Amino acid sequence: MTTEVTAEATFAAWLDRFTSALAAADATGTAALLARDCWWRDLLAITWDLGTYRGRGNVAAMLGEHLTPESFTNVTMTTEFGPRFQGDDMVEGFLTFETPLGYGRAAVRLRPENGEWAAWTVMTELDDLRGHERRIGPHRSKGPRHQASRTGNWRDEREEHVRYEHTDPDVVVIGAGQGGLAVAANLGLMGVDTLILEKSERVGDGWRKRYHSLVLHDPVWADALPYMPYPESWPVYCPKDKIADWFESYAAAMELNVWTSAEMTGSSYDEATGRWTLRVSRPGGERVLHPRDVILATGAAGEPNVPDVPGRDLFQGVSYHSSRHDDASRWAGRKAVVVGACNSGHDIAQDLYEAGADVTLVQRSSTHIISQEHGIPAIFGSNFVEGGPPTKYADLLAAGTPWPLVLEMAKEGVKETARKDADLLARLDAAGFQRNDGPDGTGLMGYALAYGGGYYIDVGASGLIADGKIKLAQGSGLAAFTPDGIRLEDGRTLQADLVVLATGYRNMRETARRLFGDEVADRLPLVLGIGEDGEIGGLYRRTGHPAFWYMGGPLAWVRIYSKHLALQITAKHAEIQPE
Repeated sequence: MTTEVTAEATFAAWLDRFTSALAAADATGTAALLARDCWWRDLLAITWDLGTYRGRGNVAAMLGEHLTPESFTNVTMTTEFGPRFQGDDMVEGFLTFETPLGYGRAAVRLRPENGEWAAWTVMTELDDLRGHERRIGPHRSKGPRHQASRTGNWRDEREEHVRYEHTDPDVVVIGAGQGGLAVAANLGLMGVDTLILEKSERVGDGWRKRYHSLVLHDPVWADALPYMPYPESWPVYCPKDKIADWFESYAAAMELNVWTSAEMTGSSYDEATGRWTLRVSRPGGERVLHPRDVILATGAAGEPNVPDVPGRDLFQGVSYHSSRHDDASRWAGRKAVVVGACNSGHDIAQDLYEAGADVTLVQRSSTHIISQEHGIPAIFGSNFVEGGPPTKYADLLAAGTPWPLVLEMAKEGVKETARKDADLLARLDAAGFQRNDGPDGTGLMGYALAYGGGYYIDVGASGLIADGKIKLAQGSGLAAFTPDGIRLEDGRTLQADLVVLATGYRNMRETARRLFGDEVADRLPLVLGIGEDGEIGGLYRRTGHPAFWYMGGPLAWVRIYSKHLALQITAKHAEIQPE
């Protein structure tokens, strides 16, 4: 029962019945092939939206509304990777299919129910839009045509194009971080002319200019940008300067159009023409652009949250938000206070301690703590690991686990990680550090999906706190600055030469408000949080404004979902109206 042939035969037998029900547009019959507590997640393949449906009744209702005999044709089992058993009670398999709009893929997990194999999770996604297929593989460009009529080579034409002296881009992306690069790459491959505006001097400066010791917390297997895998020698946890340089190389290799040192200074949208007017400040002067769409890709965390604390103007030392922390070495031998005890607060406190500063961490509320050693494997499981599934299948499996199910499954991982981290957590408890298990016991994933923060992945700071090397001022917030430090809400005072406000970020909608004004921002949803449809608020889909889109999230998210955002914009520009 556990051989690969049996897994393939099991999956094929179920698929025969599934394909027949789809071809007959039999919504009830299709749903009957699913487990009672099933999940179907659709990413543009049938509903032309991102949505999650739980239980046979909800799936049948969705299919009843959208399913036609043409919805899924040429349904074919993929045998390149799987079908395969996961234990004795689950079979994972992959499909390809066609829809009226293009070409799709699916990930399916089967499990036994009442003596039959039934689908527990189904994920269907549109992979390519017919007539606008991404220029990869068999659709790739043949390269420059060597004809006498050409006046320049490839570089000449690239430099001329990116100047946009006589044309406007179809789409302008604000921000050249991972989200902006990923969505611009997908749009470019679909034939949509896209320009990225980056206010820093170089692509990658969002990482490059951060504090000296910063290292990514997510592992290499989850962190590639689309279409360019890392070399096999790439470290498991990448230093910030290395990832910054990779971003710069990626932009060049993928032929992305980027203006650096470019900042948008004004905008307006004309509902009648469907065009934006964007004023952009550059070193050579102001430019005005008229794209059809704008994508805000400045990060899902949004604006730095800088609390209005009395007395800050009287403080004789230096204070700044954690987003501005760079070089800790100048604080050697001096007193530093870090207000906030999540990832940035811990990392910066450790950075200052290792540079020789006398550091106190102010913990205002409890924090979820996991070790990198045990917590990261629990979060990524067998999907993003050495020797795990190839990225394109790992991504399908990740997308095929709806966010509400991710949260349900996270609870056991939180418990297991806490058991493995018991010694470290006990030492933190003894030091008076306050911990929690995340929203409703969902740990890091619960915090990440709801707020984008609220946790710490330990890479050394927890041990320093437990040993008293980083002092802890626990359970009281910042009440006021004093000339020589800060006063906490409980009346305690802390002397400081430096105060770092690791106080988090405001919602991305507030970045939109600052850049585009209330008229635009008031039409937009909040970013993050899981909605009633089971999807992340705001990201990767229509926002309520016809020409404004959000892009953000960690590298794994943007690699997977930048394609879906690009498909929606490409269809809009091609005037394809899905039913």
